[in-house]
Amino acid sequence: MSNSDFELQREQQFIDALYMRVDALRGDTEAGVTDALAQGNTPMQARLERDILVAERSGLLTALNAVDGSLCFGRIDLTSGDTHHIGRIGLRTDDAERTPILIDWRADVARPFYLATGHTPMGLRRRRHITTSGRTVTALHDEILDLGDRERTGHEDPTGDAVLLAALDAARTGRMHDIVQTIQAEQDEIIRAPHRGVLVVEGGPGTGKTAVALHRAAYLLYEHRELLAKRAVLIVGPNPAFLGYIGEVLPSLGETGVLLATVGELFPGVRATATDTRAAAAVKGRADMADVLADVVRDWQALPDPVIAIEHDREILMLDDGLVKVAREKTRAARLPHNVAREHFEGHILNTLTELYAERVGTDPYDGSSLLDESDITQIRDEIAENPEVWAAIDQLWPRLTPQRLVADFLADPVGHLPDEDAAAIRRPVTRAWTVSDVPLLDEAAELLGVDERVARALAERERETQVAYAQGVLDVSYASRTYEFEDKDEEDSEVLSAHDIIDAERFAERHEEDDHRSAAERAAADRTWAFGHIIVDEAQELSPMAWRLLMRRSPTRSMTLVGDPAQTAEAAGVGSWERILEPYVQDRWEHTRLGVNYRTPAEIMELAAAVVRAENPGFEPPSSVRSTGVRPWVRATDDLPGAVAEAVKELTPAEGRLAVIAPRHLHRRLAARLDGVTAGAEPDLTRTVVLLDPRQSKGLEFDSVLVVEPGLYGTSDLYVALTRATQRLGVLHTGRLPKALVTT
Repeated sequence: MSNSDFELQREQQFIDALYMRVDALRGDTEAGVTDALAQGNTPMQARLERDILVAERSGLLTALNAVDGSLCFGRIDLTSGDTHHIGRIGLRTDDAERTPILIDWRADVARPFYLATGHTPMGLRRRRHITTSGRTVTALHDEILDLGDRERTGHEDPTGDAVLLAALDAARTGRMHDIVQTIQAEQDEIIRAPHRGVLVVEGGPGTGKTAVALHRAAYLLYEHRELLAKRAVLIVGPNPAFLGYIGEVLPSLGETGVLLATVGELFPGVRATATDTRAAAAVKGRADMADVLADVVRDWQALPDPVIAIEHDREILMLDDGLVKVAREKTRAARLPHNVAREHFEGHILNTLTELYAERVGTDPYDGSSLLDESDITQIRDEIAENPEVWAAIDQLWPRLTPQRLVADFLADPVGHLPDEDAAAIRRPVTRAWTVSDVPLLDEAAELLGVDERVARALAERERETQVAYAQGVLDVSYASRTYEFEDKDEEDSEVLSAHDIIDAERFAERHEEDDHRSAAERAAADRTWAFGHIIVDEAQELSPMAWRLLMRRSPTRSMTLVGDPAQTAEAAGVGSWERILEPYVQDRWEHTRLGVNYRTPAEIMELAAAVVRAENPGFEPPSSVRSTGVRPWVRATDDLPGAVAEAVKELTPAEGRLAVIAPRHLHRRLAARLDGVTAGAEPDLTRTVVLLDPRQSKGLEFDSVLVVEPGLYGTSDLYVALTRATQRLGVLHTGRLPKALVTT
């Protein structure tokens, strides 16, 4: 047997033994969860322990299932003689010593796998990349780091780049793959950066900044498990297609306790389904909209026009604007949110009406002195508080508001709060669906309005009454079943206790409330005020100032990783500049790092894309591509756009992998009619061989081949994004004007 075959066989034996351990763990876990779930009627403490067991073992089972088939990917041989296998999760022996079998890639001992070089070997003599297909070892690639070591295995990789280049050239599947096997040194530094504070990761197309951000999330969850398991990690992406594209990365790394959302999904109970015009998005996203909404709230705190007459006990009490204005200013002086402050306003109005009534009926006609004592005044106030006309007046002057009502009414009639041009841009009917740009406005409105705890308590009490009634029904059914079961049995058997005998409906309802097995991420998704342990924002340059206000509320500790590229800013309300984003919240207390290597885009395509940006910004420097395919992009004119697109799709569609047709949205129906299996208007299914996207939908995605249609209709940043999505081949079709940078291609 050759040395090469021996090494393959040895690694296969290790993998086989590893999966024997995995299968045993999976069997133990499944059996343990089943046994624990079977213990349904246990005392409270035992039930709590059962719930913890289910959560822990289910978490392990999820991790094992997520990484099945690619569990181990590397080995490091130390000069000390020790050897460590590196994998997606850590595994130990089941004996008392708990000896590590597989080292988690996030552990400190695994760092040399990513950082060691021949110049700085970090105690390694050899680094091995293990490639598997399912549970079968298919290839080994060894890097010699100790040049004095004469041992050779027959799997030496002279450049050390074979695994990386193979991953870059692999056909795309429509889902992002993790890069845990190929993390580069500059990426590892970012992934393992300290948890606290704001870290900005800037990088051009293809630099792996999204993958780095996701692996950073996995690392932070590993390193700060106790904290982040409670507070959760939020990852914010630019659109639903992007979230679907990255959705399998963290599970493949054994992590599922993360909330992935767009800005349009961060207000519980609201889902943004409509689209704003560019002008409307720009207006809604401006920072001064916070002041505009504050003024809108103040406008709801009204004065009588000119007076409100209230009949009480055959007396007419007149609330004029002067009296109400005093009550309003006293209430505003407390600086409380609108709904919270309403209780104060109610008190002031009740006091005012009490004084009016007491003066009317309780004044001595001869000397003007009061005939009423303190108890009389209290009784009068209580009686006034029961008058429906009083509460109708309060509702008119200081109504309870929801964020949805406030924002919808404002957008229906914004005149008076904005310049005429801006008001015309955002005006829309009350019945219109919400847009992504509306969600930060709703969140701002929620802050301005607050929650009247009296209303919240009343709603909670009604919910509790419903739960108790349901619990009572369950117990009644149980009691009826028991009565029927024992009516033909002897007296001794009938003494057996049932649930009806040992628990009442209220306690039964409480136990139901305690059984909240939602993860921290699930609970966070339902709670607008949730404070996340860490927030990662992809395409961060695109978010508006109002969106940043929303996110900063969810990160009071300012523990954030922001990922993006100002050169790709396309949204009308996008801030673009890191300084302008962060200065209002952390001043200059943030770290900045830049990724400068392009792993996705071949040099031939990157040259063309960079020329587009340099036409506006001559000093622009794109990231450096690590590879060249020898295939140059092409640009063609056509008089039959749908027909030319159909032919180009046949030409560019890879034997394996994915093709994206990127075109302006208004052309999608015409193009889809000529493309088999492609539909326009629906959320794109990125796993299909051919997908149709607009430039904004393509942000953050990558495909084997890309066809860009009508580039003259794009802005510079949109065109730069579209041109840099391909890993292999790029074509451009146009009927009209062509950007200058593409003319000579």
